[in-house]
Amino acid sequence: MGKTPGYFIVEAGALPEIFLKVAEAKRLLETGEAETVHQAAQQVGISRSAFYKYKDAVRPFNDMLHGRIVTFQFLLKDEPGVLSAVLNIFAQTGGNILTINQSIPANGCAAVTVGAETSGLSLPVEELMERALRMEGVLRCEILAG
Repeated sequence: MGKTPGYFIVEAGALPEIFLKVAEAKRLLETGEAETVHQAAQQVGISRSAFYKYKDAVRPFNDMLHGRIVTFQFLLKDEPGVLSAVLNIFAQTGGNILTINQSIPANGCAAVTVGAETSGLSLPVEELMERALRMEGVLRCEILAG
């Protein structure tokens, strides 16, 4: 059996109500309409535990025609050229790097956070991530936000 995709696009009306409420609670927190998770959960009518259970799995779909900023986190080996090779993947596929933040390497590895405009990508974000993971020296790649 094939590898299960990491993401699905599902019409909001087909989702269980809890997912919609978690997304709304996240919006309330991001916009400052709620100051705490407790307040946001209370406003949308869910428990804090439900919020924490689904908060990392539920994200609203952003219209790709209007641009999309995605924050990636990579764990890279501390070797010359590894970061440069990852950044070249973005350049070759039409991604526009906005920010780069690298931690001081420890135990031979460094965490690197890359903020990128992905509306110009010539391939899906998941494929960009797969290409990065196939590169020597890339230990992990995930989406933090977007």
